[in-house]
Amino acid sequence: MEQSILELHPGLVWGFGIIVVIMLMLDLGIFNKKSHVVTNKEATVWTIVWISLAMVFSGVVYYVFNQDTGGHDLAIEKFTQFQAAYWIEKALSVDNLFVFILVFGYFKVPRELHHKVLFWGILGALVFRAIFIFAGVGIINVTYLPIFELFGKPVEINVVLTLFGLFLVYAGIKSWGGGDDDEEQDFANSAGAKLVKKLYKVSDNYDKDKFFTIQNGIKVATPLLVVVAVIEFTDVLFAVDSIPAIFAISKDPFILYTSNIFAILGLRSLYFLLSNFIHMFSKLPYGLAIILTFIGIKMIISPWYHIPSPVSLGIVGGVLVLSVILSLMFPDKKEEGEI
Repeated sequence: MEQSILELHPGLVWGFGIIVVIMLMLDLGIFNKKSHVVTNKEATVWTIVWISLAMVFSGVVYYVFNQDTGGHDLAIEKFTQFQAAYWIEKALSVDNLFVFILVFGYFKVPRELHHKVLFWGILGALVFRAIFIFAGVGIINVTYLPIFELFGKPVEINVVLTLFGLFLVYAGIKSWGGGDDDEEQDFANSAGAKLVKKLYKVSDNYDKDKFFTIQNGIKVATPLLVVVAVIEFTDVLFAVDSIPAIFAISKDPFILYTSNIFAILGLRSLYFLLSNFIHMFSKLPYGLAIILTFIGIKMIISPWYHIPSPVSLGIVGGVLVLSVILSLMFPDKKEEGEI
């Protein structure tokens, strides 16, 4: 059985946790203590910081495994697993940005409050992603069928991975060029909004950056809390695609969780960087559909043929770069000037 970095080097778990906590405290407690409109310059700096941290951490993963008995080959495999899982999550999370923009527009959230909403949404994602990933790995480990011979070759099929693969192929085909349906969505009736409204009475107006306010002597929730709940439930729905996708890359829960969280943490700054220019990436949904389909096929054929992580990383990266280049070369005329 493949040993995880969690089993081999538990100190890295604490190191990862400390880094994340410190960065979140710096982000909200010092650099963004007061709600304000995040500039492109600030968003660019934070995007570079989070991507750099992820790249440095992947280097640490390589270094640690290179010191173990597996040597260079295992270190390269773990390094590319982290990189592939990170960029797959990053790519699929970009799809969230389209919905975030629609949610903020629907609820008319002041721009200076966007950062706070995304911050609290990401804190929730830290918890839910841990549950999904560690529970998923546990389920996968107990759903292998007995080994049998097929065409003279021993085959070990995993029921959950096969179902995930079929689902991702379906999701990829269905989402080809997608995103149009979200524009008509009534976010006020989404699960997150309904939950908040069931628990609290909600005021009609925002009260600066407060989640609760006093109205006629009664404590009520503000629309800002509703927006956070909608964003949180939206992220959970998107995780239905992204979490199964990274299981095609590795079964190491620590590799999967750290790469996933680094991608999610950087998503907030990327939102502010791309929110005014996201219409320029009109071909990206097609690229994401191809990536989902490829990962699904990889999972389905894995009992017969293993696609190495470096190859997966190259394909995912190539599709992303190509979709961005094609978006810039052939912009969608209908979306020019929007947002």
